[in-house]
Amino acid sequence: MRVNPVIIAALAASLLSGCGTMDKMGGWVGGWFGGSAPKVKPAELVEFKQTASLSRAWEVSVGSGAPYSFTPGSDGQAVYAAGKDGRLVKIDIASGRELARADIGKPISAGVGVGGGLVLVGTIKGEVLAFHSKDLKPAWTATLSGEILSTPVVGYGVAAVRSNNGSIYLLELIDGKLRWAQSRSLPALTLREAGSLAVDRRAVYAGHPGGRLTAMSLANGAPLWETNVALPRGATELERIADITGNLAIDERMICAAAYQGRVACFDLREGQTVWARDLSSLTGVDMDVRQLYVTDDHAAVYAYDKERGVNLWKQDKLRDRRTSTPLALDRWIAVGDYQGQVHLLNRDDGAFAARVGTDGSGIRGPMLALDRGFIVQTANGGLYAFKIQ
Repeated sequence: MRVNPVIIAALAASLLSGCGTMDKMGGWVGGWFGGSAPKVKPAELVEFKQTASLSRAWEVSVGSGAPYSFTPGSDGQAVYAAGKDGRLVKIDIASGRELARADIGKPISAGVGVGGGLVLVGTIKGEVLAFHSKDLKPAWTATLSGEILSTPVVGYGVAAVRSNNGSIYLLELIDGKLRWAQSRSLPALTLREAGSLAVDRRAVYAGHPGGRLTAMSLANGAPLWETNVALPRGATELERIADITGNLAIDERMICAAAYQGRVACFDLREGQTVWARDLSSLTGVDMDVRQLYVTDDHAAVYAYDKERGVNLWKQDKLRDRRTSTPLALDRWIAVGDYQGQVHLLNRDDGAFAARVGTDGSGIRGPMLALDRGFIVQTANGGLYAFKIQ
């Protein structure tokens, strides 16, 4: 791997003082330490024959999210979204009408988790704030340690939360009390983005800096298994970054993940045994449907793999260096957003462009939210857009 000497110089201070972090989205195109001006020229948008109709159903503003990656949540009737300045809103799925609002009065750094009649967000001071989904009135607050950068995951009567200091917490959903906590040491240099968690009735699953994927007992946090998605390589700390920072994908049999400067791989859910693995570097993680696994690499190419065998079925490389988001599987289509707020709809079978629509011109960083015959996108500038596919 060839490393830009400017990056090395800029990192020297943080490396000398101990653990450091790097902004993964800035490092991709916009410079390792933020900013929106591309350092590598992104691909120009190509013309294509539209084969699907992608129409905007509604749009609202929830306030800027940058530099954090916000993801809206839903309970099937309403959509819940947050902005970094402390605004949390409840929106009717069908009409886009605002149903409730909470002005929290403190910065939000992660959200939104939804389930069990509650809506959860995280703050830069390590707080998890829970609100009643009916009216967004406060329910409880849990104070943890470290900045909360990934969306709380809600299910099975608990909320799984991680902070940027390497700790993972399991909270009782009813009152926010701590069921268990697990922590692990971090490498000297990590990407400034905490990887997503996944939960089923047996375990909490987490990808970590350094490329490890773990399963922890839902009951008490005991380790069930641990495996490698990537192995750090190289002579410098920068070359050895191998973090799992994006989405995990899980079904009833296996869990899949992707690591920066590592691999995309699927593992047996029960024992953590490798089903298949392929060399690929990704910053945004994976999604799956019943047949295929989808991932974007660190140059924004979109790949589809056979979920059972790991055979590469297609690659869409005409979005090179456009900072594509995590792919979203939607029946016959795959949706990805890019750094200019463009939403691209790809054909599931061959990766061909099927439709494209713009938003507000700002980047789409967090994962998109699937709906019945459509999906919702949240932009860095705080635009929330609902799209329908026909």
